[in-house]
Amino acid sequence: MLNLLRKQAQSTVIQILVLIIAIVFVFWGVGTNLGTKRNALATVNGEEIPYEDYQRTYDTAIDNLRIQFGGSIPQGLLDGLGMKQQVINQLVQAEILRQGGRDMGINVSRRETQDEIRSMEVFQQNGRFDLDRYKQILSQNRMTPATFEAGLQNDLLTRRVTEAIEKFAILPESAIQSRYDFANEQIRLAYAAFRSADFADQVVVEEDSLAAWFDQQKNNYLTEPQIRLRYLYFAYNDDLEQVTPGEEELRARYEANLEKYTTPEQRHARHILFKVDESDDAQTRIDKKNKAEEVLEKARAGQDFAELAKQYSEGPTGPSGGDLGFFNRGAMVKQFDDVVFQMEPGEISEIVETVFGYHIIQLEAIRPKVTREFEDVQDSIAAEMQKEVVKGVTMDRARQAYEDIIRSGNLDRYAESANNEVMETDYFAKDSPPGPPVSDPRFLDIAFKLKKGELSSIVPTDSGYAIIFIDDIAPPEVPELEAVREEVVADYIAARSIELAGEAAEAALEEASANGALAAENLGGAVLQQSPSIKRTDPADAGDLPAQVVQKGFELTLQQPFPEQPLHQGETFYVFQLLEKGQGDESLDETRRQVLAEQLTQSAQNRLLTDWLAWRQSKADIWINQQILQ
Repeated sequence: MLNLLRKQAQSTVIQILVLIIAIVFVFWGVGTNLGTKRNALATVNGEEIPYEDYQRTYDTAIDNLRIQFGGSIPQGLLDGLGMKQQVINQLVQAEILRQGGRDMGINVSRRETQDEIRSMEVFQQNGRFDLDRYKQILSQNRMTPATFEAGLQNDLLTRRVTEAIEKFAILPESAIQSRYDFANEQIRLAYAAFRSADFADQVVVEEDSLAAWFDQQKNNYLTEPQIRLRYLYFAYNDDLEQVTPGEEELRARYEANLEKYTTPEQRHARHILFKVDESDDAQTRIDKKNKAEEVLEKARAGQDFAELAKQYSEGPTGPSGGDLGFFNRGAMVKQFDDVVFQMEPGEISEIVETVFGYHIIQLEAIRPKVTREFEDVQDSIAAEMQKEVVKGVTMDRARQAYEDIIRSGNLDRYAESANNEVMETDYFAKDSPPGPPVSDPRFLDIAFKLKKGELSSIVPTDSGYAIIFIDDIAPPEVPELEAVREEVVADYIAARSIELAGEAAEAALEEASANGALAAENLGGAVLQQSPSIKRTDPADAGDLPAQVVQKGFELTLQQPFPEQPLHQGETFYVFQLLEKGQGDESLDETRRQVLAEQLTQSAQNRLLTDWLAWRQSKADIWINQQILQ
């Protein structure tokens, strides 16, 4: 916290953060009261960690996650991350760190804490600490001074302990060169790829083998579950005659949606474009505009506009004579639009500048605004209103039927007395349903979620409402081989092809290991290839070779240049040999040495601090109040 506040105190975010965290501090006579007994979340060697510290740290962590995920934390993420335990571990380790610092004689005085506060710009006015501003900020945010001082003292202590431990991290000069040599290492490989597809024609499908393989893999061919159902269906079309909107309603709908039946004015124009890009300099723009002026003079002198467009226009419509066809107002950029919709047919515009460049426009024709008469759209409005209103009428019918089924006790008793026909289906799978309405996606989704003997609620579909009853469910079963022979044969060939590719790769590797080299004549038809030099820090040099092959290649030595077994990647097996291994041409200059030294030093410091904390924690007496976290 301390480093962040010092470095980013000018940031609005940090200023707000300073205001909302639990800050408190003793300054010039503002007293503390640390003797109040609090509920402890945990104790470390007898030192309490207050529950308030846990809640504050946890809330901050949650806020940070919420920001990372755009305001909403995905469901289950907190449990998956073990956020509560992470926060507890953080607080326990912080206390262990502070206790270790005190054991080493490292302390932070009250005066040092006050000096730190003076340096925080959030509490300054005109570059100097302002006590009134400080008190006002605390008062406005209902803060007391005590905890802030304690929190800052802890931060200062944590920083000093960390710095003290990190000083013990020693980085030998040889470690820098070793790490550089490791990163700068490069290899060259010979390799062959055994692709299963190349072995497919070697697979012989024998009946006994196929049957045995199918018996092992039969669960992969289970049929889809099937259901048999009965249902009631209430179609919207059956109720359309009950919905007859009057002329007054139709006219009201027509007037309210007049723009829907209106075709706006359209204009047909041609243009000649001289393109200008944002990156073009002033002289280029001047030259383009001058050229546009020349062509404008030709157009106004009577030369054919379409032919001029074909010759000079740099836009996509140039080959078609600059023809833009008919378009509504707003279809073009504003500068273009404003000019076109003020012109008369046959008129040629001045030069018009837009983001695309310089235009010369000719208006070809005007298609005036047209509003269709009420009589022309009356029937379509009536049909539209019927579809809207009929859903409620049909729902009433479906609801009444559903209530009657419930009162009857079951669908069979309802069917004996009802006028509604109960439809039945044979067994079917979800991916091969009978026709509508059963094939409606919402119908199917609900039907296949129901249990045997279960009645659905009212199910909306595109054309009506359904009530579904599941008569029976046929669970998945293993089909006879003959029923799926074609699929099984294809899968068997694919599987055996992979096995043959693997066997060929193993044989090639065994032969190469015995002979000390990969040889083209021992690869069973696979192609022997050689990679370029591949640097460890730039595996892209390997081209199409999988990263796993490259990684394994760097583990090989010239004394043991072959892997123990082929590397299996997808449906391809790779056999490879290390041909060369050594250092790249680049030398370790001072700039690289310095960067690498900083990285390695930071890594060594982190490891030392982590190990020291783990050692202290293993010896600490730690108690966690699990009940308070329930």
